Amino acid sequence: MTASLQQAAFGGRDSRALFRILLTFLVLLAVAVRPAMAQSILRDAETEALLQDMMDPITVAAGLRPGQVRVHLLSDRSINAFVAGSQDIYVHSGLIEAADSANEVQGVLAHELGHIMGGHAIRVGEGAKVATGISILSLLLGAAAMAAGGGDAGMGIMMAGQQAALGKFLAFTRVQEATADAAGAQYLSKAGISGKGSLDFFKKLQNIEFRYAVKQDDDQAYGRTHPLSGDRIQALREVYVVDPSWNKPSDPGIEKRFKRVKAKLVGYIAEPEKTLRLYPESDNSVPAHYARAYAWHKGAYPDKALAETEALLKTDPEDPYFLELEGQVLLESGHPKEAIAPLRKAVANSHSAPLIAGTLGHALIATEDPANYPEAEEVLKTAVALDNENPFAWYQLGIVYAARGDQARAALASAERYSLEGGQPGLALRNAEMAMQGLPQGSPDWIRAQDISLVARAEVERTRKRR
Repeated sequence: MTASLQQAAFGGRDSRALFRILLTFLVLLAVAVRPAMAQSILRDAETEALLQDMMDPITVAAGLRPGQVRVHLLSDRSINAFVAGSQDIYVHSGLIEAADSANEVQGVLAHELGHIMGGHAIRVGEGAKVATGISILSLLLGAAAMAAGGGDAGMGIMMAGQQAALGKFLAFTRVQEATADAAGAQYLSKAGISGKGSLDFFKKLQNIEFRYAVKQDDDQAYGRTHPLSGDRIQALREVYVVDPSWNKPSDPGIEKRFKRVKAKLVGYIAEPEKTLRLYPESDNSVPAHYARAYAWHKGAYPDKALAETEALLKTDPEDPYFLELEGQVLLESGHPKEAIAPLRKAVANSHSAPLIAGTLGHALIATEDPANYPEAEEVLKTAVALDNENPFAWYQLGIVYAARGDQARAALASAERYSLEGGQPGLALRNAEMAMQGLPQGSPDWIRAQDISLVARAEVERTRKRR
């Protein structure tokens, strides 16, 4: 490329406009193809149980089995949810904060299930392929025109081509969103769940658009990934209001649990001052005690956090999640021995919920009493057997193995931990190979270490080549 052609292609106002178009297209494509990057998953036994109970009726309505679609909560305060090429739905914590009812969230889950059943996360490549074809062709034609001396004409061809490519891709995503809306409405209807919450949530999104002066006319639709909110509300209203479930009340048990989960999420995520404004001390409801317990614990006031937890336990001394909270506050404020009793009861009352079992294992180890290690090993083995995607439980189990001199299984537990945490394939590989050296060849543990080793080695090699 000659110096004059470089200047024509990348200099001046037109080139900056072209760059913005190209950048927008590339960012949208990257988001569409890899939407679940670098976001941390929030794990909580009560929240996960609720989200699964909210999801399962919709899943069954779509012709799948209960539990076949899993819901994950991400630590992100924006209002969003998405699927990522699997039967998993990712919900941002900001969406739970913004929702006023479980019924609203179920509307979002039904929409995301529409994406899953339509294979949209996989088919996004089809839209990208068409758009990329337009983009490359316009670049080639533009470069040819510029090389022939038509600099302005070549620039025009490039810009028009990139705009067409971006428009084609956005049109593709808008069709997917409209299709998911329609499918979600069908699933809610078949599940006997009212669509009122779905419409209410869309109205929330529309109000946000109004607040930020996002125009709702057809001229603005060209540059949007989703259809206009007003159009979506109108289309869905025509379906929902005639549905037999339109006036059916939402499940009161689910709604009660949702208020609890939302309150504890706010207490965990928001600044304590904000939590105390939303849930003042004059409010003696269960959600308010829940929110304040987390706020006081987060603000390093364990006595106040325990007082709120005591108020919760007075309403239901057997509630496993209230007991879990009491044990968590005691453990994290430096009283692991006192935390054991409520955590043991929480594990029993929750039918060995793996996340709670993992916390009990942590408390037993934190006492630094070797007499507690056998129980810690037992509960941690149960935790990882029921949920092997908990890196902290694997870390604690590794401590137990190391304490009793079983270095091979301690290394295997560390390999499991590092493979789950991601970003550290070298450590996963090193520990897996160390485990293989000390485990009986061909045993289940040895085979698992080999599997981790193979995956980690491949990731290390990919990282090396990228560098």
